[in-house]
Amino acid sequence: MDIDFPQLTAYQRYKLMASLIVPRPIALVTTLGPTGVVNAAPFSMFNMVGEDPPLVMVSINRQHAPGRLKDTAANILRIGQFVVHLPDEAIAEQMHACAEVHPAEVSELEVNGFTTRPARTLDVPCIAEAPVAFECVLHEQLVNESRYVFFGRVQWLHARDGLIDTEAWRVRLQEYFPVARFGASFYLRSRDRFAIGGAPARSTAIDEI
Repeated sequence: MDIDFPQLTAYQRYKLMASLIVPRPIALVTTLGPTGVVNAAPFSMFNMVGEDPPLVMVSINRQHAPGRLKDTAANILRIGQFVVHLPDEAIAEQMHACAEVHPAEVSELEVNGFTTRPARTLDVPCIAEAPVAFECVLHEQLVNESRYVFFGRVQWLHARDGLIDTEAWRVRLQEYFPVARFGASFYLRSRDRFAIGGAPARSTAIDEI
């Protein structure tokens, strides 16, 4: 099957790309509104960009209603700060519910039972229940007809106690179960794992997944 991509509508291209380029990590992003309300929304057009400088990327639709910028994008543009959380199985349903549309003065965190903890370098708070949180400042942005693409420079990392071995600087993957976005409205767990090329070179508790 061959498909002439430019001949499709933007929505048709979106449906195909979003269901073929999978699984995608999910960023549950908190931002701060102009009245102090903490906004939270999930985005699966998200990934790591590099480590020097440490950058992550989040791509956000420019509008979710005619003439209205998404709260997350508006808040990032205004103060240049946001926190990226990586949701795991324990908070997957709450993360998904944060995608529901609420007025700007309503916090998705309060609606969905999340609690906050102060950030170390930002005014934007972190979600206490998330296993991982990256405090980010806006490093660079791209804009096109449909999207803002924000590159965040990581200022600080929060991780659940015991998740990171700070001597080896390795993640205890046997204790980390993030969820990922699949096609349509489906998600994936990360428990079915395998190694390629035989056993790992090292055999310690931290290598066991």
